[in-house]
Amino acid sequence: MPITTCVFDAYGTLFDVTAAARAAAAEPGREALAKKAGELANIWRLKQLQYTWLRAVSDAHTDFWDVTQDGLDFALEATGLTDPELRERLLALYWELSAYPEVPDMLADLKSDGLSTAILSNGSPDMLKGAVDSAGVAEFLDAVLSVEDVGVFKPHKSVYDLVGKRFQSDPKEVLFVSSNGWDAAAAAGYGFTTLWVNRAGDPVDRLPWRPDHIAADLTGIPQLAGGL
Repeated sequence: MPITTCVFDAYGTLFDVTAAARAAAAEPGREALAKKAGELANIWRLKQLQYTWLRAVSDAHTDFWDVTQDGLDFALEATGLTDPELRERLLALYWELSAYPEVPDMLADLKSDGLSTAILSNGSPDMLKGAVDSAGVAEFLDAVLSVEDVGVFKPHKSVYDLVGKRFQSDPKEVLFVSSNGWDAAAAAGYGFTTLWVNRAGDPVDRLPWRPDHIAADLTGIPQLAGGL
């Protein structure tokens, strides 16, 4: 069954989650942040993800913006950067995350090939709109799907169900792409063909399922989708 629909995770996959810390660190007077920007960005992202998992398994769902703020607060304290003004600046920049360089052309190529495209994300609708608009890729997306429609974070099955409901597609028609190895693995278990964007060269997660494909970036997605 050929691929008809390409679905992407948002944060870390299409949009660079380290961009907020990096941009803030480049601003005048941010010398303390500049020394710890990479560490802060990594802790922020890790805690953001951990809080989604913990809330999902404990049936304590909240908006992704809440866990984003909670993750940042942990990261700021862990790095000794507890500055209220810096906190507000980082949160503001998170609404303006840049896309990875290959994203616009890759999405445009998929659309030229006649494929449907979408985002499927833990992000709330308003956060996702901010990221999509900031990156200038709205014209290349047929849908932006948020877990807020089901009230639980990934990798709950009901999140992946949103794709079939929107596109009336069989899972085998979907190529799902994520920078999170656990997300690509869980989506493979669901029945999607999956690609893990492993920019850091990390080991494969020890889970019951594995991503079907692994790549260092998104450049080859159109060719892969066309060949499946």
